[in-house]
Amino acid sequence: MYRGWGLFIGGAWRAAEDGGAREVIDPATEEILGWIPVASRADLDAALASARQGLETWRRASPWERAAVLRKAADLIRAREQDIGRLMSQETGKPLVQACGETRDAADQFEWYAGETQRIYGQTIEARVPEVRMQIRWEPVGVVAAFSAWNFPALLPSRKIAAALAAGCSIIVKPASEAAGSAMAVVQALADAGCPAGVVNLVTGDSRFISEYLVRSPAVAKISLTGSTAVGRQLLHLAADGIKRVSMELGGHAPVLVFEDADVDHAAEQCARFKYRNAGQVCASPSRFYVHESIYPRFCEQFAAVANSLKVGPGLDPETHMGPLANRRGLENTQRLVADAVERGSRLIAGGGRPAHIAGGKGYYFAPTALADVPDQALIMREEPFGPVAPIAAFATFDEAIAKANSTGYGLASYLFSRSLKTATLASEAIRAGMVGVNELAIASAEMPFGGVGDSGMGREGGPLGIRDYLEAKFVKTRLF
Repeated sequence: MYRGWGLFIGGAWRAAEDGGAREVIDPATEEILGWIPVASRADLDAALASARQGLETWRRASPWERAAVLRKAADLIRAREQDIGRLMSQETGKPLVQACGETRDAADQFEWYAGETQRIYGQTIEARVPEVRMQIRWEPVGVVAAFSAWNFPALLPSRKIAAALAAGCSIIVKPASEAAGSAMAVVQALADAGCPAGVVNLVTGDSRFISEYLVRSPAVAKISLTGSTAVGRQLLHLAADGIKRVSMELGGHAPVLVFEDADVDHAAEQCARFKYRNAGQVCASPSRFYVHESIYPRFCEQFAAVANSLKVGPGLDPETHMGPLANRRGLENTQRLVADAVERGSRLIAGGGRPAHIAGGKGYYFAPTALADVPDQALIMREEPFGPVAPIAAFATFDEAIAKANSTGYGLASYLFSRSLKTATLASEAIRAGMVGVNELAIASAEMPFGGVGDSGMGREGGPLGIRDYLEAKFVKTRLF
């Protein structure tokens, strides 16, 4: 599957220096899809040297030159949508229509940042005396080391690559080993778009070894991670030693508040469909549902009906609504959380195990699952589920709803449904999160700033704020003689 690809260093694809490789598993069949390189110390040194050289070339390129490459890459990714989508579906198990949608979203990142690179505006400050000039200019921070997760294997690296390149930085990207091919396809599009050698580099292999080696390198000026909160803490410790810039998009456990005046049927259907997108493996996925007691029974009934209507199967099957989980550890974690919730008194109202119609025991399948009357003490109310399980509980008052929404350390996304402008405004202001969707669950796109607070990280990706993390401000004061 990965023939012709591998490590991308110095503008060329290559195998690992010592021949090391690891397998990639199809989550729908548990069969081997292919092999990717395991980068050695020598490979990482080569990538660092390449990125340093690429930085010197790229930082001198004009915004118009950078924009042209990014726009061409966007066009190529769109033109290759079906091929990239099929590859992604095989790697992750997600339905082909979702994989193709993600590919388009990845292209949008490059198109958006093609515009942003032309909008890096400095500032002139009026001096106190006429013979002095003062200005602020923005310069690229330097070489970026970027680490992305497997759940959106084209979009997540694209957010980082596009922003870094728009700012004039070079980058070494390390995609997740479970789904490296999607990132390789994005890098191939950049190469074909005329991106100079060394500006974009890609390495695969042992995540811990690669991340520690790159973060410790004095050549790297900035780290960007999309991953778990635990990994984020580790990289922050390493980054502190080198006083490096960081942006972290970490875990989430998004609350959904459905108030008594909401359109309950609409809210239930939208919540269920978004919850099971990508088998619930979305950091911003709605994952804790708190519903006003007056509409609680109706919400649970409608939510369960949608969950039970979704067809589970291989991602390449055009009738599939939800594919398998991406790996075995995700499946085992989902089983653990459901068992704990039921043991603590939760009611199973949809799913709960492997779909009956999936033949054989192969594939990391788990039915869309909904739990009602879930107590606050259940693990699923405190741990990020990252699977197709929806815990639902009732609340009685506004203050109780806000307290439940803010009961974890996470603060990435949050959602609420209400027809009342007052309720929606006060709730959106009281919820502790980087993003709030009001009667809306689609809150991620290239023009929107994406990121969280607390255990969900720092910094923003996308939107007018996304490029700032890749730029340094320089103040220049000139006295005229």
